[in-house]
Amino acid sequence: MGRETTTGRVLEEMILPALRRAGYTWTEQTCIGCRPGGRKHKVDLVVSREGQDRALLVSMKWQEASGTAEQKVPFEAMCLADALKEGSYGKAYLVLGGPGWTLRDWYVSGALQKRLVGADDVQVATLEAFVAKANQGKL
Repeated sequence: MGRETTTGRVLEEMILPALRRAGYTWTEQTCIGCRPGGRKHKVDLVVSREGQDRALLVSMKWQEASGTAEQKVPFEAMCLADALKEGSYGKAYLVLGGPGWTLRDWYVSGALQKRLVGADDVQVATLEAFVAKANQGKL
């Protein structure tokens, strides 16, 4: 993987080993369609496992210090919900990592999904919670 970012390093060092151990396969930086406005929508991972009906989408946001990543979460959740409506994917995870979040607890509580139409199958999770689910093969 060639991404020279904190998100890329976290993906390589934490998420991919957990997925591998649980028998998942994946593709990285996959275009899954278009966002509102027509721009390409790339997700960090499209994850599948034998016996699973439809693949899962994983989008990661890293927030080292307060900044704009926090403001991108609702739009990304909306875009993931739109991708799920197309029917090719079964569920989506929006994974929040890093110490700089002020709204992380609110996002992972499910409050955001309650405000977005059709976002029931988009789960906002902390990095630790996502890795734990992946380790257990429960994505």
